[in-house]
Amino acid sequence: MAASRPFLSVIIPAYNEAQRLPGTIPLVVNFLSAQGYTYEIIVVDDGSTDRTTSIVRQLTARYPRLTLLPLAHCGKAYAVRTGVLAASGERVLMTDADLSAPIGQASELMQCLDDGYDIAIGSREGPGARRYGEPAYRHLMGRVFNLAVRLITGSPHQDTQCGFKLFRADAARDIFSSLRLYAENAQPVSGPMVTGLDVEVLQVARRRGYRVQEVGVEWHYGRGSKVRPVLDSYRMFKDITQVRLNDIRGRYNSHSG
Repeated sequence: MAASRPFLSVIIPAYNEAQRLPGTIPLVVNFLSAQGYTYEIIVVDDGSTDRTTSIVRQLTARYPRLTLLPLAHCGKAYAVRTGVLAASGERVLMTDADLSAPIGQASELMQCLDDGYDIAIGSREGPGARRYGEPAYRHLMGRVFNLAVRLITGSPHQDTQCGFKLFRADAARDIFSSLRLYAENAQPVSGPMVTGLDVEVLQVARRRGYRVQEVGVEWHYGRGSKVRPVLDSYRMFKDITQVRLNDIRGRYNSHSG
């Protein structure tokens, strides 16, 4: 079993991504194939209603290290958690289906783990970060949200929400199995659902003492974004408040009940 364990697992959550995945998967495969380490790619289908599932199944015939993990539509947070916990690699990378952070930047995150960090997170803020094509209102929303995260949870990170994060496998399993929001007994939802998943992940990591490095990345705004500003902002502020309450109650501490 140990000999067949891949070095890297790539988790790609997907909800109605039939248009993007035929371009995304070859880019990811081509990059990983040139790196000299073994890998697996897991597309977690969050109950898509388009041809996402059939397209990924077709792609698995071409790319044997690609697998499909189909789920009921319970939202991205549940999909990401399920994918991470299903990963078998020594390191686990989560990335969005639109590759808004180009896959080549995984090398920078990998270097952080080589240097002794447990987690490396892509950041659209700070040294080296670049944003392309992002509407001004979206940037403003992001900065206001980050300010709220820092004030409410005490987070030290300039950007928690970039969906490009790399974990040591043991840290990933510990953190994602300890999440309280959208974790167990997930209920079906309607439409896309943006949540405070990343905030909770990083809060658990901080409480467990994992070393986290924030890395400035190039980030391209994806057309067809599924973010709904009013509804998602309300849900995310509600989530970060719950994360803070969970933290105060000790629910993210090691061996907590």
